[in-house]
Amino acid sequence: MIKINQLNKEFESRVRLGIMSVLMVNDWVDFSEMKGLLEITDGNLASHSSALEKNGYIEVKKEFVGKKPKTSYRVTQNGRQAFTEHLDALEKLLGR
Repeated sequence: MIKINQLNKEFESRVRLGIMSVLMVNDWVDFSEMKGLLEITDGNLASHSSALEKNGYIEVKKEFVGKKPKTSYRVTQNGRQAFTEHLDALEKLLGR
């Protein structure tokens, strides 16, 4: 039997769930691509990615390509483990 507190509160938001899902199957994903895939605003992506970074679940890389800033994301090992545990808990909750 699973207890509801085994679900990771950091992944309750659909935006954070989307960010983590994209990053689990991709190496680096840039800001524009992530924004387009999830169909969210700049502010939404910035705030949710910042929260995931603060918790050590994703890495954020900021660089300049030519004269344009480029922000990219990737999942950390800690993030991969936490998200996998969250998905496992969801599956147990669903009885799978």
